[in-house]
Amino acid sequence: MKIINLKEEYKKLYFVCLEDWSDEIKEAGDHKENWYEKMKNQGLCVKLALDDNGDVGGMIQYVPVEHSPVEGKDLYFINCIWVHRYKKGRGNFQKKGMGKALLQAVEDDAKARGAKGIVAWGIPFPFWMKASWFKKQGHTKVDKQGFLGLILLWKPFTKDAIAPKWIKQKKKPQKIPGKVVVTSFINGWCPAQNMVFERAKKAASEFGDKVVFRKIDTFDREVLIEWGISDALYINNKEVRTGPPPSYEKIRKKIAKKVRSLPKQEFPNSHA
Repeated sequence: MKIINLKEEYKKLYFVCLEDWSDEIKEAGDHKENWYEKMKNQGLCVKLALDDNGDVGGMIQYVPVEHSPVEGKDLYFINCIWVHRYKKGRGNFQKKGMGKALLQAVEDDAKARGAKGIVAWGIPFPFWMKASWFKKQGHTKVDKQGFLGLILLWKPFTKDAIAPKWIKQKKKPQKIPGKVVVTSFINGWCPAQNMVFERAKKAASEFGDKVVFRKIDTFDREVLIEWGISDALYINNKEVRTGPPPSYEKIRKKIAKKVRSLPKQEFPNSHA
């Protein structure tokens, strides 16, 4: 196994999170590529894990905490770590130590860059980005928030490191009388969330002027802090679960239900 920095030849593979075999991920558009172009000079680091045959099986991306949905100082934030596990495409690379090797490489790199600690997020459910896995690697829980109960974890390197915390949600999208408002928050780094954005945008467009679609670009740090939301989907002021990404049909069905509940328009009597 070998851990390498992202090379030009692997960029397209990285943009689709190693799922170049997936037709579904094409729905995510070019948001991640655009995010990468904006972040590559802002401290973004990407590492890949190659097996003994030279095949890419895992990836990790991390940024200075100032470019994350977290409040902190002198820390690096892991956006995601992913070891391909599907039988389709590249095959299953899990249970071979790639995740541990990637995480160790990030810790070593962050220390070399002068960071006082590394930060990650996890979920309390037994699939992607498991909080329990990070705990096994020496990370401890410091905060929790959100629809899925997202857990913030960290591993300090120095005694004077200050624990991070989630940027707290400050407000929700507001309703518009007589309309259904679909609000999609998008940062760009995650193809799964980019997919949700594109599906919601397409579904909202099918209902004419009955539905208002709003894009909230949280790559803008001031916008992120204003809302305290990074990636999310709201229909009116109710949040829709986006992990795993709901299908286009499911999003459209939720919008249609709200459209049917709109008060019927009254027209003046033409014979009055």
